Amino acid sequence: MPIVIGAKPESDFADPIGMLADCHRRVERFLSVLVRLALEARGGALTSEQRTALETALQYFRDAAPKHTADEEESLFPRVRGIDSPEARAVLRCVESLEGDHARAQESHQEVERLGRAWLTSGGLSYGDAERFSALVAGLADLYRDHIAIEERELFPAAARLLAEPERKAMGEEMAARRGLGKGTASRTL
Repeated sequence: MPIVIGAKPESDFADPIGMLADCHRRVERFLSVLVRLALEARGGALTSEQRTALETALQYFRDAAPKHTADEEESLFPRVRGIDSPEARAVLRCVESLEGDHARAQESHQEVERLGRAWLTSGGLSYGDAERFSALVAGLADLYRDHIAIEERELFPAAARLLAEPERKAMGEEMAARRGLGKGTASRTL
């Protein structure tokens, strides 16, 4: 990846909240690839560049995105639930909705994966499947836009304030372990 002067460096496991936000940028980027492909190719034959983009985006949502969901549901949400403060209780009101978003996104991603694999295998999609693919990725774009806004506007800032350093460190270690990385990886990125 080229260095961009003035760009914010990606976070590392020492900053797990920052890593969650960085992951959102990847979700948005790969989802925009799927939306663009749906609009441009409309289920038809893919160029080699489009094919690679589709394979890469599908792989991201199949392999990496579930780790992000686990980071939130297994590492972040339980820690925020464990804090007894008015601010934590206020932000917890959105967590149930966020978990519901995760479940809805997973269902949509499974169908996008199935249709995307069919597209790659057969070289094209039927009109109905192309329309379904397009509707699914557009729906995911809407879901993620709202979901990410809530997390970044409400949950992440509150968690950054409320979680003590040992909790953030443990969270970063759990996130590293999910990616098959051991202790001492605090300076590594996703």
